[in-house]
Amino acid sequence: MADQRRTPGSQTSLREANRGRIVDAVKKHGGLTQVELAGATGLSPATVSNIVKELSESGVLSTSKSMRSGRRAQYVTLAHASGLVCGIHFSQRHLRVALADATLTVVSEHEMPLARDHRSDNEIRRVGMLLSDMLDTVSAERDELLAVGVAVSAPMDAASGMVARPGILRGWEGIAIADAVERALRVPVLVDNSSNLSAFAEHRLGALRGQDDAMFLEVSDGIGAGIIMGGRGYRGASGSAGEFGHMVIVENGPLCRCGNLGCLEAIAGGDAILGSLKNRYPGLKLGDVIVRAMAGDDACIRAIADAGTHIGVAAANVASMFDPIRMVVGGHLARAGELLLGPIRQVVDRSLASRLAPAPEIVAGQLGPRAALMGALGIAADRSSTFPVVSVSPDLRTALG
Repeated sequence: MADQRRTPGSQTSLREANRGRIVDAVKKHGGLTQVELAGATGLSPATVSNIVKELSESGVLSTSKSMRSGRRAQYVTLAHASGLVCGIHFSQRHLRVALADATLTVVSEHEMPLARDHRSDNEIRRVGMLLSDMLDTVSAERDELLAVGVAVSAPMDAASGMVARPGILRGWEGIAIADAVERALRVPVLVDNSSNLSAFAEHRLGALRGQDDAMFLEVSDGIGAGIIMGGRGYRGASGSAGEFGHMVIVENGPLCRCGNLGCLEAIAGGDAILGSLKNRYPGLKLGDVIVRAMAGDDACIRAIADAGTHIGVAAANVASMFDPIRMVVGGHLARAGELLLGPIRQVVDRSLASRLAPAPEIVAGQLGPRAALMGALGIAADRSSTFPVVSVSPDLRTALG
């Protein structure tokens, strides 16, 4: 009979999987007693106790005494003894907020829709209330919050800290955003354009790792770009470099929200795609278009492909100027995958076929719609020099999210 005993390797894999299950359960619920952890994971109380002790010693989990039904209990949360950082992403239609601990593990995260012309004061006030609830969820005090990074889906003026172009994010015009958020949250705040922060996050954690001359193209309701040159973000003289979506590609074309005519965003952004389909499918949202296209709807496939073709023209022009080795496409529309990437790649390859240098590689981002949020957490963590380096295995980091 074959030997059914586990090998040492499989024992290690099993233990690593159990560690991941425990961390995932704590992350999902915000905190559990060890008895509750055993029920949530299906692991034995002894296994839970041993793994919790191990992860507490390594700085991943934190334990405290608690009472449940009149009995003493060991309450387990994700560790944040060295403090927390917050990332916030204000886009045209969505708000995302996340808290991360000393391992840069996201311990709490929320997303909600925003009205198209939402007001900055209302949303900053909402973030303050939401953040208080999130801190309570992970049993943290306000003074444990060390820094906040904010991603804004609009070009930013470096000198004033304000939105650089009118019409892009109307409710935020004339607002020194870092100062306004800092007054509300009472912690140091850093602000940058969402495309820049997405490029930063993909360069540090995702599809741009190891690529020091590259670009991130954000394709959502709006269109933008983040540029990496020599391993560093390039922001230009005033801080608003990368206005990819406001390149004029059709002279006297449709009116863009920035006030110009024929911008890429007015032709290939989310509103333009929906506009091209409104007679056939009134009331669609951009996510609906993607779902229909991936299910084989010819009209939606064509609308995305047409947008990709226009984006490819602009991308080829930018590639001729900056010579990036890789272009990463992210944002909401990137969920369409090759339906979008294929036409972009085809136009870029054809347009750059005659030059000596090869065309840039064009791939999808690895961080999805959370790229800007992760970039915001990254600049907040860099601002907070008190964060220690905590060693976490790759498999466990996957479980941590």
